[in-house]
Amino acid sequence: MIDQLTIDRINDAARIEDVVGDYVTLRKRGVNLLGLCPFHNEKTPSFTVSPAKGIFKCFGCGKGGNSVHFIMEHEQLSYVEALKYLARKYHIEVVEKELTPEEEAARNDRESMLLVNEYAQKYFTNILHNHIDGKAVGLGYFRERGFRDDIIRKFQLGYCLDEKDGFTKDALKSGYKKEFLVKTGLTIEGENNYVADRFRGRVMFPVHSLSGKVLAFGGRILKKDEKLAKYVNSPESEIYHKSNELYGIFFAKQAIVRHDRCYLVEGYTDVISMFQSGIENVVASSGTSLTPGQIRLIHRFTENVTVLYDGDPAGIKASIRGIDLLLEEGLNIKVLLLPDGDDPDSFARKNNASDFIRFVEENSVDFIRFKTSLLLNEVGNDPIKRAGLVQDIVRSIAIIPNQLIRSEYVKECSTLLDVNEQMLYHEIAKIKNKQLESKLTPKTETETAANQQPKLEQSEKPGQTAQKFENEERNIIRVLIKYGSYLQFISTDENGENSTPVTVSDYILHELETDNLSLQNPVLDTILREYKLLPKDSATDVEKHFLNHPDVAVSQLVADLITEKYTLSKIHSKFRELETDDKRLNELAPRYIYEYKLALIIQNRKEMLLKMKKAAESNDASAVGQIMKEIEQIDYFKNILSKELDRVLNLL
Repeated sequence: MIDQLTIDRINDAARIEDVVGDYVTLRKRGVNLLGLCPFHNEKTPSFTVSPAKGIFKCFGCGKGGNSVHFIMEHEQLSYVEALKYLARKYHIEVVEKELTPEEEAARNDRESMLLVNEYAQKYFTNILHNHIDGKAVGLGYFRERGFRDDIIRKFQLGYCLDEKDGFTKDALKSGYKKEFLVKTGLTIEGENNYVADRFRGRVMFPVHSLSGKVLAFGGRILKKDEKLAKYVNSPESEIYHKSNELYGIFFAKQAIVRHDRCYLVEGYTDVISMFQSGIENVVASSGTSLTPGQIRLIHRFTENVTVLYDGDPAGIKASIRGIDLLLEEGLNIKVLLLPDGDDPDSFARKNNASDFIRFVEENSVDFIRFKTSLLLNEVGNDPIKRAGLVQDIVRSIAIIPNQLIRSEYVKECSTLLDVNEQMLYHEIAKIKNKQLESKLTPKTETETAANQQPKLEQSEKPGQTAQKFENEERNIIRVLIKYGSYLQFISTDENGENSTPVTVSDYILHELETDNLSLQNPVLDTILREYKLLPKDSATDVEKHFLNHPDVAVSQLVADLITEKYTLSKIHSKFRELETDDKRLNELAPRYIYEYKLALIIQNRKEMLLKMKKAAESNDASAVGQIMKEIEQIDYFKNILSKELDRVLNLL
């Protein structure tokens, strides 16, 4: 078997637009991409790719799913073979074996560490908002920085009391093991049972994964003490590798896709201030040098990156190598130098989103021009230094994968540095030849054999066998997955009064459990049963959980359910705002429940009529009488549901 950690790495690496783009020419339409379906003949494109959700869907033939499903369908591979195919494409090692007891223990450890971090986040947030010191010190600091309360809660900011082991004691009392408190770095352990809180006396910034799980923390000290570091971060652990994470990516990913651009800053407060000002497509490298893992994370959502600098020359030079890595990944890089005395945090607090964006458009420049002007000031007229500058710029241009973009930069560099274009091309060719030589190594026998694997037949797909109540059941599961955490006012009487605020999932699950109902479609019922076991909090990415589900039938069905067929055009949405599903859940949720219950009752009535016919044919008067009473009872509930459904439909 392939362990779940490896499957997650493959799913994270395999960007849907890259995988599909190897086979289909895609063009942008809104936040999605559109192309001709590779699975059936069509002249008008109906094949849609959603980079934000990581799925594809053809509205012509109905095929859909994530990157793994696309490869399964296109290459006719099994689920495991498709995973291996993508693993080879993205150079991810796959070792097939049963988990040893040690490996099973490691997986359990990772889950325990995530639970500990979740507890810690809630603890620190509670201290910030409800403890006298938390409100006076921590909340006071955040408000002094200009953060609104809704933003403070959104980013789950917190405060750790300035006590030696206050958090650790509380966590141990709540049943969390010291082993995992130490492994996550929340607690420092010493000799003679010494324990202390790593983040005591600091405001807390949780670091979230792409799916919203808390992987680590950053803590800023508020009192002046030269002996203590201003910022302390969680150490590397089994769940946190800082080179693969970006602060704010969980909150920014949708906006990055929507605007097709990512703003890259350095610190936590830079991200929060920009987000609050209306610039939501922003992430931070959290003070570390930009790494390939972080760049690939950005590239999943956009090819356009604007790097913001605060004017500190030393900081800019230290970041140059990271920007070279961005170029090497094929990203389009612009650089913005903020006014003297401003960093992204302070500049965002002074400007709203429209002013900020206008400043960016007027002042950002491409990276080659920025790097050239930056270094030209240092070399002056020294010919040796000038030659070194040319070499430096050429190395940056050479790593750009797109030949057309390279040629444009060559022209620009030639003009800026007054250097012949042919000489620049010659230097680039030398660099490219060295790179090519290093790549020309013979393939191993293992790789050769892997490329010659036989194609395996797929198992039967969901939906090939008709289900009696599939439409009603699909509606219920679709609303649960897409909007389960939404808080809605569900009316409790026929006049629409006395409404009680509950989540959509609480309402639907309560209605099903009250009547002891399961779903008839086995795949949909599997999703429902597993949904009940998921943690009901903002850190749980329900869509991602089911889209990457190891059961292919589940993941493909969910991909089909959550795909939107139509996207409003900008012109349409400008003049007329249509009411989307998420705006009318207080009507849709009851409607889908009533439709399902009514369908079950009608089916039950048909079955009872057949029983009564058989009883009449056998002259069993007693049985006929009993069945007629049951049918009367069924009709009573049928009429009630019909009235409820009519009432709901009249609200739509």
